[in-house]
Amino acid sequence: EVQLVESGGGSVQAGGSLRLSCTASGFTFDDSDMAWYRQAPGNACELVSTIETDRRTEYADSVKGRFTISRDNAKNTAYLQMNSLKPEDTAVYYCAAEGIPTVWKLPECGKYEYKYWGQGTQVIVSS
Repeated sequence: EVQLVESGGGSVQAGGSLRLSCTASGFTFDDSDMAWYRQAPGNACELVSTIETDRRTEYADSVKGRFTISRDNAKNTAYLQMNSLKPEDTAVYYCAAEGIPTVWKLPECGKYEYKYWGQGTQVIVSS
């Protein structure tokens, strides 16, 4: 059974930091491109960052310079280090595996672009 389990979400004040983790099982993590998405109520599902198997990374303009994606293949885990958080970063954050993103925004998280999705972890940033 494939599982992606996100953790590390929570509430933080603006300017603070959080590190999200996504632990994978049930498929070959080393061979899988990974991604982080987020969705706030009433908003589209936004691609935040991707990391490929060769560790090449991409970031949405809204998070460049503040967020860092990484992966530890020995632990089957992908990370999203989020610094200098802003209230507009408030959303449910999802990790996704095995896919190739073609657009920066989707109608909803969990259904497109990537084969596997986690259940999400809530991030709340207060001003």
